[in-house]
Amino acid sequence: MRITRLHIRDFRRLQDVEMAPYAGLNLLVGDNGAGKTSVLEAIHLMAYGRSFRGRVRDGLIRTGTSAVEVFVEWGDAGRDRRAGLRHGGDRWEGRLDGVSVAQLGDLCAALAVVSFEPGSHALVAGGGEPRRRFLDWGLFHVEQEFLPAWRRYARALRQRNALLKAHRSDAELDGWEQEMAVAGETMTRLRQDYVDTLQAALAAVVPRIAPSLGAAGLALVPGWKRSELSLRDALLLSRERDRISGHTTVGPHRADWRVDVAAAPQGEALSRGQAKLVALACLLAQAQDLARQHGQWPIVVLDDLASELDAAHRERVLALLIATGAQVFISGTDLQPWGRVIADQKASVFHVEHGVVTRCGQAVVQRPEEAVPPEML
Repeated sequence: MRITRLHIRDFRRLQDVEMAPYAGLNLLVGDNGAGKTSVLEAIHLMAYGRSFRGRVRDGLIRTGTSAVEVFVEWGDAGRDRRAGLRHGGDRWEGRLDGVSVAQLGDLCAALAVVSFEPGSHALVAGGGEPRRRFLDWGLFHVEQEFLPAWRRYARALRQRNALLKAHRSDAELDGWEQEMAVAGETMTRLRQDYVDTLQAALAAVVPRIAPSLGAAGLALVPGWKRSELSLRDALLLSRERDRISGHTTVGPHRADWRVDVAAAPQGEALSRGQAKLVALACLLAQAQDLARQHGQWPIVVLDDLASELDAAHRERVLALLIATGAQVFISGTDLQPWGRVIADQKASVFHVEHGVVTRCGQAVVQRPEEAVPPEML
């Protein structure tokens, strides 16, 4: 999977930027606040519907404008594809291969992007929500049965919560709990299978990028005592407690997973540096599994990698990614950490300053404010 054209409009400091990325390693270099991370965020937005720094309405839209716009063209297994997204925070419009998209998830599922940024250590050190998103994003891309079950479960969960808050009858709850049980059991089965698959990928990635971590293992926490009772029974048993709290306290929406490494035995807490390495290993394991199933690596986005990893670990990560042939975007404040790959002509360098992107002395298109590209929505 290779992005051949990226067009960003009104995204933080980026007024209107168009660039043609290199098929391999792309280095975006500039001072803090120059706009380089915004380029990576725009790519991430197309794959997740949100920035890795928050929702669209939380500061992504350039001051004085009403929406961000991102347009991407990419090659996917020999097929040319294109997608556009205009997002104003509360409302969005999307097109995929020239056709309007009704579900944001359908648009996001088209372009596979794996992102590592300064907050990624929360994948192993934070709460359960980012870990659920990690699992579900991977499943969206590799398991067609998952998305319909996820949507079915989410709808039933909303209905059950509304009934709980209104203190409605048991008979009204029964139907929605049955719906949750059917969809939730499917979700959990697929999640368990996916965790087992990622386990094998993680075992291959960790020795290559972080051998000091030792053996690593993944385990799913399903969201209820699955080994003891069915989801239908768990919902029934929790009904009175849930009425008091006003929401559903058991089920796949409370699921989680954990990763254990030999370097931190018996539940010992990981250091921040170890947490970053484990999170990156999990993300690259997910990317490797996607490549195994689809025959090509997803786009890889690494924000401020030089400040997140020491030189030895950076070298291992770059060696792995270059060997795979993946298209990679890396941001940083200077070129010094990347001298070797630049000298070997394995990278293309983009300089970012005041929201303007320049490639190897050639200006990447910065359109005048009144110009609206015809491909945008």
